[in-house]
Amino acid sequence: MLRVLLAGGGTAGHVNPALAIAEIIKKHYPDAEISFAGNPEKLEARLVPAAGYKFYPIKIEGFQRKPNWVNLKRNIHAAGCLVKSGSTAKKIIKEAKPDVSGPIVRKAAKMGIKTAIHEQNAFPGVTNKILAKSADVVMLTVKEAEKYMPENAKTVVTGLPVRGAFNTMSKSEAKKQLGFDENEICVLSTGGSLGARVLNENIAKLLKWYQDNDVKVCHIHSYGTYQGYKDYPEKLEAMGIDINNSRRIIKDYINMPVAMAAADLVISRCGAASLAELEAMGRASVLIPSPMVAENHQYYNGMVLQNAGAGFVIEEKDLTEKLFIDTVKGLIEDPEKLRQCSENAAKLHVADTEDRIFKALEPLIKG
Repeated sequence: MLRVLLAGGGTAGHVNPALAIAEIIKKHYPDAEISFAGNPEKLEARLVPAAGYKFYPIKIEGFQRKPNWVNLKRNIHAAGCLVKSGSTAKKIIKEAKPDVSGPIVRKAAKMGIKTAIHEQNAFPGVTNKILAKSADVVMLTVKEAEKYMPENAKTVVTGLPVRGAFNTMSKSEAKKQLGFDENEICVLSTGGSLGARVLNENIAKLLKWYQDNDVKVCHIHSYGTYQGYKDYPEKLEAMGIDINNSRRIIKDYINMPVAMAAADLVISRCGAASLAELEAMGRASVLIPSPMVAENHQYYNGMVLQNAGAGFVIEEKDLTEKLFIDTVKGLIEDPEKLRQCSENAAKLHVADTEDRIFKALEPLIKG
C-alpha cells in the first residue's frame, strides 16, 4: 500500500491545495494511505480531519522579519518550536511510514524517503529554497519562481490546484442566482476569509462613489470574519451608504465560486490560491498585495498578472482613494479593456494541473 505524508497549512490558501494534491493521488491510488502533519492551532487541524485524513500535530511558527519587540518575542517562540520540531517530525514519519513525504522534507530526506515540495508563490519562501536542495521534485505554480531556486533544484511547473466548484456555473447563471441584472457589470472584492482593513476601507469609499455618482454597477464585497470587522455594515451606513441596495451584497463570508462566476472584475489581495482561481475563471483584476507577508511575495504574485496584461497591481504604499477609484472606473467604463484583461488571465491558467502534479509525483511513487 502506498503511504503519503503531506504537511503545510496555516491558511485556507495553503490547506486547500494540499487537500487537492491528496485527492489527485487518491484518484490514481484509491487505496493510498494519506496523512497530514500541521500546526494543531491552525486551520489544517480542522479542515484535514473533516476531509477524512489522519492529522499529526507538529508545532511550527513562522519567523517575523520586521524588527520590533513584539516580533522578537514571536521569533524566540518560533525558534523554540523549531528546536523541538526535528524529533517530533521523526516520530511522525516513523508512525506514518510514508513512501512519499511532503514538506517535512529535511527529516524525511535524511531518512531515505522520497520527498516533494510545492512552491505556491512567484517569489519562493526561505524554507522552500532550503528544502529544494534535498527534495526529489520541486513543483512550481509559476515559471517565474524558477530563477530564485537553487541551481540543483529539480523544478517542474505544475500550476496550483483549483477547487472543482470553480468553473461550474456561467456568468449569466451566477448573476441570476445572486439577483443581479446579467447585462450590468459586476465587481467582486475580498480580502480573504479573515478580511483586510485596507481593502475594507477603500471598498467603502468605492461604494460611496458609486452612490454619489449614480454608477449602475453590481458589487459583492466580503469584509471577512475577523472579529474587528463585525461592525463593518454599520460603518457603511454611518457613511450614508445604502447597504440594502439590490445591486449590493455585503457579507462577512460569501460563496466564492458563485461570486467569482458572476464577477466581471475582481479586487483582491495576491495570495497564490486566489490568483489561481482568477486565472481559472478568466477574470480581470485590481490587486493590492499585502505588505505583511514574507519576502513581499504577494507583490511578485500580482506582477505575474500585471506583466501578462491580466490585472493591475497597486501597492499599499501607493494606494490613494483617487488612484483606486480611477483604476476601477477605467475598467468598468471600458468593456473592451475588461474583456482583454479577462482573456489574458485565462491564458495564464494551467488547465492540466492535476495531470502535471501526478506526472511529477509518479516517478517517486514507483521508485
